[in-house]
Amino acid sequence: MSNRTLSVPGIAYGGDYNPEQWPEEVWAEDVRLMREAGVNMVSVGIFSWALMEPSEGVYDFSRMDRILGLLHENGIAADLASPTAAPPAWFFRAHPEALPVDHDGRALSYGSRQTFCPSSPAYRAAALRITGAIADRYASHPAVRMWHVHNEYGCHNAACYCDTSAASFRRWLRARYGDDLAALNHAWGTTFWSQWYYDWEEILPPRATGAVPNPTHQLDWRRFCSDELLSLYTAERDVFREAAPTIPATTNFMVMHNFDALDYWRWAPELDVVANDHYLMSADPESQIDIALSGDLMRSLAGGPWLLMEHSTGAVNWQPVNRAKTAGELRRNALAHVAHGADGICYFQWRAAKAGAEQWHSAMLPHAGTDSQIWRDVVRLGADLQALAEVRGSTGTAEVAVVWDWDARWAVELPSQPSEQLRYLEVVRAWYEPLWRTGVAVDFVRPDADLSAYKVVLAPSLYLVDDTGAANLTAFAEAGGSLAIGFHSGAVDENCHVRLGGYPGAFRELLGVRTDELFPLLPGERVALSEGGTGSLWSERVGLAGATAVTSYADGPLAGVPAVTRHGYGAGTAWYVATLPDAETLAGLLGRIRAEAGVAAGRTAPAGVEVVVRRGADADYVFVIDHAGQGAEVPVAAGSVELLSGKPTDGTVTVAPGETAVVREPRQDA
Repeated sequence: MSNRTLSVPGIAYGGDYNPEQWPEEVWAEDVRLMREAGVNMVSVGIFSWALMEPSEGVYDFSRMDRILGLLHENGIAADLASPTAAPPAWFFRAHPEALPVDHDGRALSYGSRQTFCPSSPAYRAAALRITGAIADRYASHPAVRMWHVHNEYGCHNAACYCDTSAASFRRWLRARYGDDLAALNHAWGTTFWSQWYYDWEEILPPRATGAVPNPTHQLDWRRFCSDELLSLYTAERDVFREAAPTIPATTNFMVMHNFDALDYWRWAPELDVVANDHYLMSADPESQIDIALSGDLMRSLAGGPWLLMEHSTGAVNWQPVNRAKTAGELRRNALAHVAHGADGICYFQWRAAKAGAEQWHSAMLPHAGTDSQIWRDVVRLGADLQALAEVRGSTGTAEVAVVWDWDARWAVELPSQPSEQLRYLEVVRAWYEPLWRTGVAVDFVRPDADLSAYKVVLAPSLYLVDDTGAANLTAFAEAGGSLAIGFHSGAVDENCHVRLGGYPGAFRELLGVRTDELFPLLPGERVALSEGGTGSLWSERVGLAGATAVTSYADGPLAGVPAVTRHGYGAGTAWYVATLPDAETLAGLLGRIRAEAGVAAGRTAPAGVEVVVRRGADADYVFVIDHAGQGAEVPVAAGSVELLSGKPTDGTVTVAPGETAVVREPRQDA
């Protein structure tokens, strides 16, 4: 990360502001209400390209001039966007070749957002032109505190399959393989199905075809698509950086749910402020776990605090059923993001739209206006965040790391796997959940990360791992760490080539096991385990090669075969989990692994009460969030203060049902 920081005091608070959707006489009311709510930053201009550049090379910044002036007069910072996520209609009339083509070869039309081919030279030129005009005009404007580059890269056009994209893909491949076509043929295993390439021009994107496409072809395509969009981000960012070298730049990631288009480990170092959009899924009965997981992943990507760029005050508009948030949920959600490292809380959007595709998406100022529960909650949250200003900049406290890798995620979800039921995020969340329930802090790491700060490293799903990553994890255990690896890990290398000699491939020696055949389970099928509980999704015929069986399959074709093993390796311990245990059984296993490694559970709290600690220079900040709605008392150190009320505590903090407390606790080692 750079040393360019966001110069907004305390916790940033606000949202996307789209005043162009409203008559200008509404703007004065907007800023008055923003001040009432404690808003100190808004994002502007995100979808304003058509208004800023009504025809090619002709600019009209008069509206933005007035907006920025009004914000500055009222002490509200601007996160000013390049509006390049939504090119105007005139651009596509002039450059129809810039429209994207889908997997089936169908050319898509404009009329929504992100309707461009990421490889289009015409799009890139137009995007950099409008970005440059904005940068030149507003680089020294006192309201502008951050550049918001584009919006949600890859949300709707992560891949384009047109001929222009094919040519860009070939250039990317030539760079990756050193212009050596034989190296590509080897990496892709093209002797299979007569796929050998004799000329670079023969290579196409993995378009719709009659059977299963080459897996390494598909994996390299995912890598290319992520890099192609990243090149657009860095190009726009550099335009802003040249005009205003001290103003930080960001774009909004989407670490949530099943969005997996971009390798954010590659993206994060290019951002001055790492930011995320996060929306709850109505069908998730415990969406607070997803908030925690995504927040921990964001903190890990950022290497510290991060910014929540978008979430919702209530319902969204794009799910099959868009439910409103329950009483107190708006506040709990926002403060949970802060607990997991967010130094800014922003929403889409400030004022609910009365027209357009997102008219039924909730906002800080809803259709009902200020006489509404959402508005009262928004104002209360603003006061909360002002009371938490000192929390800004504090960090996490994890002794446990979970391995997260986008290459592994992409590869394990390719077609023709042993089980299409294996979904990367579901497996990782299953392992993460018991740690969350016991208040154990978690960082996420790459396979090749420095692991010296951790006592326990968990790799729930690492199907693909290169030699460097495998050696790094092995070295962690050898040096005294406790490492647990989930099923179907280590199976292939970075080119999706199976590691021969038995599974789990790269980790056989480390784990002291060898599997000769996989037995994935059918949907709904379960296998009993010898020490109690059941396993689902997966089983395999594990043979011991130095490890000790901890649990075995108790029925089915593998009755008596080890299902969980433990192996002393060097000064450490390596565990293999060859099924997906039920939640209680997995919690017990991870509790044992953690306890043996000397990692304590979090503070004692009732079920459904989340306790998270952020560590400051001379104080800890203890967040106690009651998701269960029963209320709780949690022990804290003497001399602590509850920041939201400003009241001292007497060794415990009491949280009312459905509420949140944040305690400043003196550090004994400070």
